[in-house]
Amino acid sequence: MTSVGKLTSVEICTGAGGQALGLERAGFTHEALVEIENPACETLRINRPKWNVLEQDLLNWSGKDYAGVDLLAGGVPCPPFSKAGKQLGENDERNLFPKVIDLVDEIRPKAVMLENVRGLLDTVFDTYRHYVETQLKALGYTPSWRLLNSSDYGVSQLRPRVIFVGIRNEFAEHSHWPTPRKVEPLTVGELLRDLMGANGWEGANAWADAASAIAPTLVGGSKKHGGPDLGPTRARAAWASLGVNGKTLAEVAPEAGFEGMPRLTVRMAARVQGFPDDWQIFGRKTAAYRQVGNAFPAPVAEAVGRAITKAISVRRLHAVA
Repeated sequence: MTSVGKLTSVEICTGAGGQALGLERAGFTHEALVEIENPACETLRINRPKWNVLEQDLLNWSGKDYAGVDLLAGGVPCPPFSKAGKQLGENDERNLFPKVIDLVDEIRPKAVMLENVRGLLDTVFDTYRHYVETQLKALGYTPSWRLLNSSDYGVSQLRPRVIFVGIRNEFAEHSHWPTPRKVEPLTVGELLRDLMGANGWEGANAWADAASAIAPTLVGGSKKHGGPDLGPTRARAAWASLGVNGKTLAEVAPEAGFEGMPRLTVRMAARVQGFPDDWQIFGRKTAAYRQVGNAFPAPVAEAVGRAITKAISVRRLHAVA
C-alpha cells in the first residue's frame, strides 16, 4: 500500500496522540490508529477528523489489511515494566509485546517503533528483552533499545522513555538514533507563565520566576488506579519545589486574589507534555489528565520518527534512481 514519496504507518495503543502527532510531523501518514479507550479515541477524532481511528481491543485486531506500511508504532502499556507497579513483565496480562510481534509478522513494516517506561531496561527484564529481540531478528529485523530523555528534545520535563526500534535488515546500515538538541528546554515557569496568569492572578510572574527548573515526570495513572493528581508522594514533593500543588488538578487557572500554591490545569499539563495548545483533550478532568499524563511527548516521537524516515528513505531513493 505504500508509494515512493509517501511514508505510511499504523499506530497501536495511540492514546491522546502524542506519538501520532510527532510521527505526522516526521512525515508519516497514518493508515490506522488502534485505541481501546473511548475518551482517547474522541481526542484523536476531534483533532484529526480524517484519521482512521479504530476503537477496539488490540488483542482482537488484525493488521492484515495494512500489510506493507512503512512503520508500525505504538506505546504498549507501561504497568508490566513500571517501577511503580509489581514489574510482572511477561506475566502481566497487560503485556502486549507478544501481540506486537504477531502484528510485525502480519504487516511486515520496514520499521517498528515502540515506547515504554525506563523500567523495561532493568536487569530483571534482560531475558525478556532478549526474547523480543530474538523474535524480531527471526522476522528479518535489526533491533535496538535506547533510553531517551525527553528534555534532550525540547520537552520541559524529566521524562526518560525507553524506545525500541526494529529496522528491517536491508535498511539497518542507515539507521541512527536522533541527536539531542543543544538548546536547554524552558523551565516550568517560562513554559507556563502565560497560562498561570490567564485569569488575572497577580502572583503569576513571581511564581514563574521561582519555578526555575524543568518538571518532574508526569504520571497519568491507569483506568483502575490514579486520579487527577501529579503522582505519588515523591513526584508531588518535586512539584512542590516548583511551587505547584500536585495533590489535585485545577479546572481553571488561578484567579485574581488567589493566595497559596497553584495547581496545574489539564491544558498546562498538556503543554508540559509537548502538546500544542490547539490540541484538544476530550473528557472530564480525570479522563483527560490520564490521557495527557500517559502520553509520549510529540517532540521526542518526531525526533525518532525523522531518524527512521531517513533510514528507510535512503533505500527508497536509491530504488527510484
